[in-house]
Amino acid sequence: MRITHVMAILLICTIFFSAVSITVKADTLVKEDFLSESFSKTVDFFDYARAYATLNGISTPAGFENDHAYLYMNYINTSSLQLFYAGLDNITNGGAGALRIPMQSFIMHYKTNNQSRDVLLGSTFLMLMAFNETGDTIFPGSPDIIDTLWASFSMGFDLSGANATLPVFNSKAEALPLQHSNDKLQWSWGMRYTNLTALWWRTYIDSNNPHFDSTWPVAVTVYDELTFTYTLVIDPSSNTATLTENHVIGRMRELLFHWLPFMWGYYNSTGTYLWGTKISNDTIYDFIQNNGIKMSIIDFQTSIMADQETYSQTSTGENVTDTETPVTNESVITYANDGEKISEANFGSKDTYKLFNYTADPTETSYATYNATARTAKAAGFAGNSGLFAYHIGLLKFLPLVVIGMYPRLYERARDSITNMSRANYFYIIGYPTYSGYRVENDPVLTVYMATQTSGASGPSGVGGIILVGIVAIVAIVIVAALVLRGKKPKNQNTTPPPPPPQQS
Repeated sequence: MRITHVMAILLICTIFFSAVSITVKADTLVKEDFLSESFSKTVDFFDYARAYATLNGISTPAGFENDHAYLYMNYINTSSLQLFYAGLDNITNGGAGALRIPMQSFIMHYKTNNQSRDVLLGSTFLMLMAFNETGDTIFPGSPDIIDTLWASFSMGFDLSGANATLPVFNSKAEALPLQHSNDKLQWSWGMRYTNLTALWWRTYIDSNNPHFDSTWPVAVTVYDELTFTYTLVIDPSSNTATLTENHVIGRMRELLFHWLPFMWGYYNSTGTYLWGTKISNDTIYDFIQNNGIKMSIIDFQTSIMADQETYSQTSTGENVTDTETPVTNESVITYANDGEKISEANFGSKDTYKLFNYTADPTETSYATYNATARTAKAAGFAGNSGLFAYHIGLLKFLPLVVIGMYPRLYERARDSITNMSRANYFYIIGYPTYSGYRVENDPVLTVYMATQTSGASGPSGVGGIILVGIVAIVAIVIVAALVLRGKKPKNQNTTPPPPPPQQS
């Protein structure tokens, strides 16, 4: 049997025949939750969508009666700030198994400090990107259009009961609990994905011709973990809220690399293998280092106001919207058109990262510190990759629905901007030039400038309805994702916003 056929069978089995079912206890979501000071829940979106369809006389796609999609949600509503966080735990396929895609987003709503105007700020983790720099690289230590790029999409499959090998797929997700200080001015939470499998696709981010090679992944890798932790600190005395998002990219443990059309090399921490036979002592870390493979994180951020446009620039005045601008030692500040400051992403405050050399220290207790890079990127290079980012683009089409009821005047503006990644305030790339496949830790900082009150739940009474509408929207995207994974297309491609969600009690 040809190795390409073996790999095809492995990937097909991985995607469609996950062997062990995962049971997650789901909570009930009601509109009153969003009037409280905080909550933390894992909600089955498919169950919610089924209830929504039943109450509104809408038929659901056939074949999903027993499917489930679990989303870990945290909500903070205090000091005139509302923050909604969502992280995908898993999608189960008819109760037969689970698929995990690390999806992380948060939305913040607040009023500006000076003018007391409503702001909606959204931030989304897009992906990991591996890269190999050419001699003509434009931005050293950062993936650019001249470099060789691989989009690394982590998709966790649990095949722990199938005795699968090369590599073993056994993904898990852990919700890190929402916690707060006694004065409720500091909050923390997060999500950890472990044993994550990633497919590497050769990707091109030239804004004139963005695309990716979809015929076959270049590599299949397994990461120890991909962890996101968040710390929110509210300071009423300075009218600021600072959110620190810590990224942990666990070490790569196994790698299948496409050498030739009929040849895949398998690497782990003990050596190199071909056709099940060890052929070299070169480990996965030797391979990554010898081939100059580096790692980076891609995120983007969007801000919306009712009666003002927003723009973003560095602290030295350079425009970063749809530009290739180094910001390693800079802050990116977002303003209203009349100059009122509304947020700041400070890349210079933590321009280093920790690298844990597993080869030198298998306990991963010691680390070396290296300089990270940061820059903004042209939006079209990513937004134009519609096939690669189909799930993200689909989700963005529904994000304006979170605005309904919170501040209706924002809805039309949100629909015209958030629905299109190319309209984001800026994309930013954090690069880790020294890598070798080892564990990386890094934490950029976002600060918002807002009017604050000292304590207690805050926000207009419409908040609950708004967020629930957004949740129904995300359910639709999860269903589309599941349909794609099953090789089906949704029957209804109507882009008209759905009616309001069911009024639960």
